[in-house]
This record gives sequence, C-alpha cells and structure tokens, in this order.
Amino acid sequence: MDVIGPGLREFWHQLRSPPDALMLELGAGGELLVAQLRAGLSLALLLLPLMNLVTGEFTPAEGVIGMLGVIAAIAVSQLWLALARQPRRLRWLPWATSSYDITLTSLVLGLLCMSSLPTGLNSMVVWAFYLIAIGMTALRNDGRLTLFTGGLAIAQYALICATALWWAQFPEQLISTEYGTVRVSNILQRLMLLAIMTAITAAVTYRMQRLVDLSGNDGLTGLPNRTLLVHRFPALIDDARDNGNSLSAALIDLDYFRRINDEAGHMTGDRALRHAAGVLRSGLEAGDWLVRLGGEEFVLVMPLPAGRAWERLEALRRDMATQPFIAEIDEDPIRLTFSAGIASWPQDGVDLSQLLRRADLRLRQAKLEGRNRVVARET
Repeated sequence: MDVIGPGLREFWHQLRSPPDALMLELGAGGELLVAQLRAGLSLALLLLPLMNLVTGEFTPAEGVIGMLGVIAAIAVSQLWLALARQPRRLRWLPWATSSYDITLTSLVLGLLCMSSLPTGLNSMVVWAFYLIAIGMTALRNDGRLTLFTGGLAIAQYALICATALWWAQFPEQLISTEYGTVRVSNILQRLMLLAIMTAITAAVTYRMQRLVDLSGNDGLTGLPNRTLLVHRFPALIDDARDNGNSLSAALIDLDYFRRINDEAGHMTGDRALRHAAGVLRSGLEAGDWLVRLGGEEFVLVMPLPAGRAWERLEALRRDMATQPFIAEIDEDPIRLTFSAGIASWPQDGVDLSQLLRRADLRLRQAKLEGRNRVVARET
C-alpha cells in the first residue's frame, strides 16, 4: 500500500489538475480530430436506419427515430467541426462537445424507450456510443474532461434506466422478442462498463500527461524547455494581438559558465545552474514565462514593450550579481552574471524564430561590450 497509495494519489491529483500549455495545444489539435471523426461517423450512421427500414428488422417508429437522430447528429457535427477549425482555441469547446455526445446518446435512448422500453434499455448499438464518447476524450489530453464525460454518461444512463423501470406498470413492458428482457443486473453491468471505460481512458490520458511532462520540461531546473516554447509561443502572439498587448523575448546567457564546469566539475555546475534558474524565477511577475533552451541559455517571455522589458531584465541582472552561488559552506561564493538580448513583437519579428534571431544578435553585442549587461536595441 505504501507503493500503490502515493502513485494513485499522484494519478488522481494530475487528472484533476488543469493541463499545462503544451497539453492544451495538443488537445486543441485533438479536438479538431474528434470533430472530424464525429462528422464522418455521423454520415456513416445514416446508413443504419436506412438498412433497418429496407430489411424490415426494426419497426417504422424505430427507423424514424433513428433517422431523426442521425440527421440531427450530422447537422450539429458540422457546427462543432466549424468551431474546432477556428484559429483561436476555444477552451469551452471540448466540454460542450463531450456533453453533446453523451446527451445525444441519452436522448436517442430515451426516444427509443418511448417506443419500447426494452428497445431503449437493451439497445447495445446506441449505448456503445457512450463508450465512444468517453474514449474520444483521450484525444483532448485533459483528465478532467475524461472524468466529467464518464460521470455524465453514468449519471444520464442511470437516470434513463431508473425512469424507465419506474414508468413500467406491467412486467410485460420489459420483455421484447427482439431485445430480450430488461434486467437490473444487466443495467448494473453496463454502468460498471462505463466506469471501467472511464478509468482506462483516464489512465491513457494520465500516461500522455506524464510523457508530455518529460518532453516539455527541463529535468535539471524544472523549467519549460524549447519544445514547450515552440508549441506555446504562437498562442502567446495570438493573445497579444487580440488584446492589443506588447510581447518581448529576452535571450539570456550566463557569463563564463563553462569555467565552473571545468574548474569545479559538472555536479557543481548543475547546482549553480539550478541556483541561477531560481534567481531568475524569483524575479518573475504575472505573465512572465521563463524557459531553459539548453546549456546555460534561457529565454524570458514578457508581455511588455522593449523599454519595460529592459528594465525588468536589468533588475534580474542586478539580483543575479548580488546573489552569489555557494557551492560549499567553507568555500568562496561564486559570483554569477548574465548577458541578455531583447527582441519585441512585432517590431523585431512576427514569429519565434525571427525574435530569437534578433535577440541573439543583441546578446552577442552585449558580450562584445563586456558582458554582464542587457541590450534591447543595436547601437
């Protein structure tokens, strides 16, 4: 239990926590894929009621209900597809579409119950769409959405079954030659299957979150890495454009850091790097975003124009210079400094590569001028 308990607690905590920026960006692509699958499935489902009417296996009432449900699904699926294709990610869209998928399934089952209780309660074809809706939440990379969708499916199906059993006045109403007898044990088994599907999908989502954590964060400093920066930066530009804000990116390089590795060893160098990252992190303000590119290089993204971004970096530079790294208690402190170049959107570039290229030119200028300084424009 000592091993299982902490693992389950971490699993439950991460599922209930909001996903990070990279997970949300990947989830936005997943939502578009789900919308495309939903639209394709809706068109394919059009064949089912037509085949049933032609073969005569279902009653006309069942065929009409199925046809109306499929037509409604096709129309709404096109709306969800159009919204998913929007360039700006809609945070509420996965919740709305998942609720729609579950509720539409429940609505069709409810309509079938009005025709025949065994048809609605024992229709495995329609009921299976609960499982499909739960499974598709894994593509959105949000554990909260999986738990919500699974819980909604369980609640709605349980309500339909309870209402149908309460509505039945005679045992004969729960018996059908085509769909068999409605049994409480079968209903409980289906509810259990919904819970199992939710748990499996949640485990898949959790696994994806763990893999993204490993790929999107730096293991040494705990900061986001280049992968996360590349995925998130377009959204930062969109937010700045939509809100009329400024955006600056500073490329930071620790001065003569290789000397620490050469003279004190890589273990001490790693500790010094964590110290530097901690100093930079402690000086961040709301909206700032610090990333480790690799080695002793960092990127600081700030929702500020170039002038104010320079003031922020100057304050961080002074903090770094006045907080030396102490490798051992009986050893002399190691003074760390950094040089930085700043580039601002849209004046210096319209995307990440252009901004980093301009920031790198200004970083080189800072080094040529003696290091331990911040450059925001060429001289």
